[in-house]
Amino acid sequence: MKTVPQATFQTRVRNDAIEGPNPFEWKQVLSNDIFKNKKIVLFALPGAFTPTCSTSHLPRYEELYEQFRAEGVDDVICLSVNDAFVMYQWGQAQGAKNVFLLPDGNGNFTREMGMLVDKENLGFGKRSWRYSMLVNDGVIEKMFAEDGFSDNCETDPFEVSDADTMLDYIKDANQKAA
Repeated sequence: MKTVPQATFQTRVRNDAIEGPNPFEWKQVLSNDIFKNKKIVLFALPGAFTPTCSTSHLPRYEELYEQFRAEGVDDVICLSVNDAFVMYQWGQAQGAKNVFLLPDGNGNFTREMGMLVDKENLGFGKRSWRYSMLVNDGVIEKMFAEDGFSDNCETDPFEVSDADTMLDYIKDANQKAA
C-alpha cells in the first residue's frame, strides 16, 4: 500500500500575545503531525474561493463532518495549493468550523502525490487535481481521483471526490469489518 509523502506545510496559528488585526504566527506542520496514528479523510481541490470548491466540495464535507467522526475518522482535511493566508480567509468566508484547511502553498505534497496539474488556462498556475483519500496511520487505504487528470483540463470533473462517496465507502468498509 502507498503511504502519504513526507512534506512540510507552512500554516498559521493564532497567538493571543500578538496584538493587531493579524494575531498569527507561522507554524510548520509535518506529514507525520497530520497522519501518524490517526484515521484521516483528506480531500484536495483546485483552489480556495473557486466555484465548485466553495459551493459543493468543502461545504458538504463540513456538513457531514460529525458522520465521518461517528465512523471512526479522527480528522477531515481540505488541501489546496494555496497559501495559509488565503486558506484562512476562505475558511472564514465559508464558516468552516470542523474541516481543517491545509495549505500546500508550494505544492510539494501535491507533487509527491502525483496530483499536481497546470491550470494555466484558467490563470491558476500549478494546482491540485481534485481527489479524496482515506489515510490510516499514514497509509492510503482508498483514493478517489476524478477522471480526466491532465494539465489545462477544459472541465472540472467532480463525481467521485465528494463527501458522500467517501462517507459511503467508509460506512461500507466498517460494516464489512464488523
